Amino acid sequence: MKPTAYIKDRKFLIAFYFILMAFISSVMYLDGTVNISADNIIYINAVSIVFFFMYLTWDFLYQRNFYSTIHEMITSRQEDFVSALPEAKTNEQHAFILLLKQVYEQQNARIEALHERKREDRDFFITWIHEIKTPIAASRLIIDNSIGKPMDTILDKLENELDKIDGYVEQVLYYSRTDSFTKDYVISECKIEKVVKESVKKQAKLFIGKRIRCEMNHLDIEVLSDKKWLGFIVDQILSNSLKYTDQEGIITITGHENEKEKMLVIEDNGVGIKAEDIDRIFEKGFTGYSGRVYAKSTGFGLYLAKTLAVKLGHTISVESEEGKYTKMMIHFPKPLNHFDVT
Repeated sequence: MKPTAYIKDRKFLIAFYFILMAFISSVMYLDGTVNISADNIIYINAVSIVFFFMYLTWDFLYQRNFYSTIHEMITSRQEDFVSALPEAKTNEQHAFILLLKQVYEQQNARIEALHERKREDRDFFITWIHEIKTPIAASRLIIDNSIGKPMDTILDKLENELDKIDGYVEQVLYYSRTDSFTKDYVISECKIEKVVKESVKKQAKLFIGKRIRCEMNHLDIEVLSDKKWLGFIVDQILSNSLKYTDQEGIITITGHENEKEKMLVIEDNGVGIKAEDIDRIFEKGFTGYSGRVYAKSTGFGLYLAKTLAVKLGHTISVESEEGKYTKMMIHFPKPLNHFDVT
């Protein structure tokens, strides 16, 4: 810290000192009751100035090391600067150092979150690329082996693979929008029956192909949600149920309502979930025993469903018994009626 910079920082103190001494000197000189000569007034002012500048010199030397260290850290662009911060000399400096450390910690937390998001994105897209290559490769095999086979059969198989690709593309599109979710949703009254039927229609070929029966009960209820995002959530849960339900199984979709909430229950009689996996099925990238043994799984469908449900103000819970059933429940809390509060 240069002396000129220090003087510039103390300009108001210096100005206040000279104004104060001028006022005191004027009072002593003009007051007829005080017998004091002009030479004595000049002497008092001279001594006061000496002591005042002695104080400024001492204060400059006292704080110079602190500011010099700060300046050196700025010019050297030191990365781990928090550990190298000098010891505060005043309460003001202490407050600034504390603020700087808090900002540094917050910035580190943001950077770490960005790195974690980048790692998650990389894992997702690597898994997604491997998964989407499967139906593409299958389509090529269908075309290569199409000689002598009926065109309807070939087109039907190709359509199945295209549906898989479409599902994977939709999944990655919704995944990419999770960060900007708040700009892309509109909460309104949604008819559960319409959302469910649209989702079942999308999966119709798989229902027919595996001869799985779908039963829908008491779906004539409305919930506050975003139709597009809610439809995607139902798609992921229903797709998961179809994946792990054997041939000629049954999937039951039921609506429930009580005083506190409305609920959509999707239950299948498939392979179920192992007890040790049930608390982790909504984790990103987790496939569990069923995902590794019974079907290829990215482990992102249920994660996305859970994430989007929370953003919409809903919750998802699960009940399951291995080898018997799995029951996925989407909970829609009812708005608080303030007139009922006692």
